[in-house]
Amino acid sequence: MQADGNKVDPSKQHALSSRLQMELLQPLRVAVISRGPDTELLVTNPVELSSKGRPLVFHDITLALKLLNTCIFSVLPQLYAAEIGRHVIGDQEWEVYRVLLDEGASLCIPRRKVEVGVWKLLMGWE
Repeated sequence: MQADGNKVDPSKQHALSSRLQMELLQPLRVAVISRGPDTELLVTNPVELSSKGRPLVFHDITLALKLLNTCIFSVLPQLYAAEIGRHVIGDQEWEVYRVLLDEGASLCIPRRKVEVGVWKLLMGWE
């Protein structure tokens, strides 16, 4: 029911239900992608309405990579091996973590294993 006592439009109910279901089933996204010659780990999680993100995400990402024996790439101090930013997509604000992986180590471990390992640790399942 809306504040004025009218029923909520069924299409709005369905949209809200679908979004809640998606957020409960997959509250964050993890992907290992190629960007030209580089391999990058992307982790996104939604920012709460209070504008607070999930604490310790970067710590958990680096811990998961350590447990998988995958290194973060770093050559020169002026090159960023990791970036954290916020982006608005639709009506949702997301924290986006971009981590440049060390090519030598990341080639030894399948990308899917890195994605699943990072995702499980972030979800608290490892």
